[in-house]
This record gives sequence, C-alpha cells and structure tokens, in this order.
Amino acid sequence: MPRVCFTANLARQTAAPECVVAGDTVADTLAAVFESTPTLRGYVLDDQGALRKHVAVFIDGECIRDRISLTDSVRESSQIFVMQSLSGG
Repeated sequence: MPRVCFTANLARQTAAPECVVAGDTVADTLAAVFESTPTLRGYVLDDQGALRKHVAVFIDGECIRDRISLTDSVRESSQIFVMQSLSGG
C-alpha cells in the first residue's frame, strides 16, 4: 500500500503522522489518511477538495499534475510526500 508522509511544518499545525493506506489515486489515498486524521484535511485541501495553493504533493519524487481532482495514479509501492510551500523574503 502507498506510504504517505507529511513535512514537519504541517505537523506543527496539526497531527500529521506518516501512514500506509490503500488507494489507487491521490484522492483515494488522501481520503484514507483523512479518515484517521480529519483535522489534517483543512490544511491540505480547500473547500472544493482541491489542493490548497501552498501545498505540493509528490508521488515517487514527481509533482502531481491534477491539483483539482487529484486523479494522479498511485501504485502499491508509491511514496507520497505532502508539503507546505514556504515563501517570503
């Protein structure tokens, strides 16, 4: 099953444990994560279920293409990294 990891800056805001969950797409996989950690959803997705502007998701080192519906495919052996972009000067 895919492994989902969150960066430390998200973990400072709410519980963001690394987990292994079932899923065929990014949407399926994140939905499984949010079942066990529902407060994390609001930090990752907006009200329409799309990725927030400041969040990036990588599957096996590649940035996902579909930030709206999260339909990018996930393999059984995939590692998914969810990170919050930081900006400033």
